[in-house]
Amino acid sequence: MKSVLAAPGDYIYFKSQVPLHKIPIGTKQWRYYDFGPKVVPPLICLPGTAGTADVYYKQIMSLSMKGYRVISVDIPCVWNHQEWIQSFEKFLDAIDVHHIHLYGTSLGGFLAQLFAQHRPRRVKSLILSNTFLETRTFAAAMPWAPIVGWAPSFLLKRYVLTGIRDGPYEPFIADSVDLVVSQVETLSRDDLASRLTMTVDNAAVKPLLLSDSFITIMDTNDYSSIPQELKDQLSERYPGARQAYLKTGGDFPFLSRSDEVNLHLQLHLKRVGLEVHPELMQSIPKDGTGGSHSKENDKKDRDDKPKDNGGNPVSNSEESQSSPWAPESSEFHGLDYQLLSNAEIHHKNSIVLTHSAMLMNQHTAATFILLNRLGSYLLSLCFPFVWVQCTFLLIMLGNSDNLCK
Repeated sequence: MKSVLAAPGDYIYFKSQVPLHKIPIGTKQWRYYDFGPKVVPPLICLPGTAGTADVYYKQIMSLSMKGYRVISVDIPCVWNHQEWIQSFEKFLDAIDVHHIHLYGTSLGGFLAQLFAQHRPRRVKSLILSNTFLETRTFAAAMPWAPIVGWAPSFLLKRYVLTGIRDGPYEPFIADSVDLVVSQVETLSRDDLASRLTMTVDNAAVKPLLLSDSFITIMDTNDYSSIPQELKDQLSERYPGARQAYLKTGGDFPFLSRSDEVNLHLQLHLKRVGLEVHPELMQSIPKDGTGGSHSKENDKKDRDDKPKDNGGNPVSNSEESQSSPWAPESSEFHGLDYQLLSNAEIHHKNSIVLTHSAMLMNQHTAATFILLNRLGSYLLSLCFPFVWVQCTFLLIMLGNSDNLCK
């Protein structure tokens, strides 16, 4: 079983800035992150069996800075595919979202296709990664599938974790595996049992009304827990879909190759005509909430604003709309914007490229201090030598004066 290491620094920062929403809908508890301008149709990320809403934190951080709205959800405890479709539709109604773009990996990609099949008017496009069209292969590989609902938690976790390929890994892939393993430990027995049940429950995706031109298939070429024959079936089903292949990335390219994945997501969303609003990047309110608020929260925020003598709301410069990863200054362009837009987050060295303007100031100050100390150090090394040379020169000049006399 894989070991759980310390969480990456950028993930810790993300958790401190973006709130996790929890809403009960019927008998289901939905956990999700929602960040970005709510006037934009959202990109909704659906994880696989071992994933949670947290595993897409890199997509939330990157795409929200560029004006996209990203919603990452946990798959709730549903026990069949029809229940999933109905529950997901109620969730969309509860958060007042009508048209969506779906990004699903593994089981999440399968569920995204099922929803697009049964609710074609709501799904505008699909991004499918390391996923499949039917479940027969998984049912055949799990002889104890009929009793998965009664299996103990430790057995379910062990089964899920053994499906993750053992190392050695590249550093970024190893970090992605560590994070996913840590998320598996947070899942309850019912969560795992219901997800495995949907993986082995007999079902297949029928032809979609959605045009292939609005579908992107994004796969990794090194290895995946999804058999290659199932990924080939997916490509054959959507021959007109855009193909995006990653040379490496393993089972979790959205973590291990997040820069490439985010680039493909942006290209897809632009290709299907989604307009972004970078000027409406969402801020983190001081009350600890964040992301895209409900209408009630918006009304409360408007009512709570201080008013002038005429009763008109007074804008507060400290509450201006800005991304939590953007500099506080309103001058958010030029080199700072370029650095922030092309931010690369490196797990290994726990470097998070955020607040680019602040980082540039820190780097400048650090460089000045370093050069100052380096100059003092070199001067201390050279001083004895210079003192000897000057003394020798004075002696020689004194001797020269004596000779002239």
